[in-house]
Amino acid sequence: MIRVLKPGLLTSVQDLGRYGYQKYGVIASGVMDQLAHRLANILVGNQENEATLEITLLGPVIQFEKDALIAICGGDLSPTIDGIPIKMWRPIYIKKGALLSFGQAANGARSYLAVAGGFDIPEVMDSKSTYLRANIGGYQGRALRSGDLIPFDPLGKFSQQKLEFLCGKAGSELFTEMDWSVSSDLIPLHRRDPSIRVIRGRQFDLFSEESKTNIFNEAFFVTPQSDRMGYRLTGAFLQLKKPAEMVSEAVSFGTIQVPSEGNPIILLADRQTTGGYPKIGQIATVDLPLIAQAKPGDHIRFKEISHEDAQTLYLERERIINKLRQGILLKFK
Repeated sequence: MIRVLKPGLLTSVQDLGRYGYQKYGVIASGVMDQLAHRLANILVGNQENEATLEITLLGPVIQFEKDALIAICGGDLSPTIDGIPIKMWRPIYIKKGALLSFGQAANGARSYLAVAGGFDIPEVMDSKSTYLRANIGGYQGRALRSGDLIPFDPLGKFSQQKLEFLCGKAGSELFTEMDWSVSSDLIPLHRRDPSIRVIRGRQFDLFSEESKTNIFNEAFFVTPQSDRMGYRLTGAFLQLKKPAEMVSEAVSFGTIQVPSEGNPIILLADRQTTGGYPKIGQIATVDLPLIAQAKPGDHIRFKEISHEDAQTLYLERERIINKLRQGILLKFK
């Protein structure tokens, strides 16, 4: 069990999303950075869809009420245990009574805390994700607050083996870290000026020639009016060749829509189920973690990529993740 002493700016329980209900108008929600979430769960021996804590920009202070095996992946929010800096992207054994705290965002915007066994909270529509606007899922349908107590589910055999191994190394220390971590091939480089690969959207050819050039040649800035639903950008003005009436159609994580005022919006985890604005692009799946870690004030550039190349990059990343998963299993056989 963990006790939340300070909640941070925005800390919520999220998993990979609430799928199968969009036809009823229920959004998918889920984590912003699926890669960091998945890797954190793999490191502690959980199923990849097990819920984690999504920690945004200014993190919480959490007290552990029992010994636990944890992993922290994603943006570097300067995590410490009882004031001692800890490493990310690896399993960590933490003793009962220790305090996990987060400081300034060294890079990125969101960290993901996985606990072996997962969080013992009920599912709503097959998901533990928090849909903040509707107050459903997660921990009482809301962001965490001071005083919240969140229990753990029991550890699986594999997680128990890792916890016992690290416990034996800890001695009198409050925590100990595994001496290996996720390969650098899987850890994204979070920058304040990321280059994001984009596939042409369904309505790309409806835009003016100048707009089609600008989307891939000009910088766009993430505005403060951005949240988990979408990032609003400013930069080069984008417009259609001529006004067009559109029927609303399905949108997905990373869809880039352009409203009539010409400033694009990147749809994210809490996006609506359908959209009626023309779509100039779709962010490649492998670069969704980069956009998820962007924050207001960052400027981004879009780089065109073909659908085929985007698929190839995705499959290669999945191959490396599977290699990591198998490698960890072999270490504890």
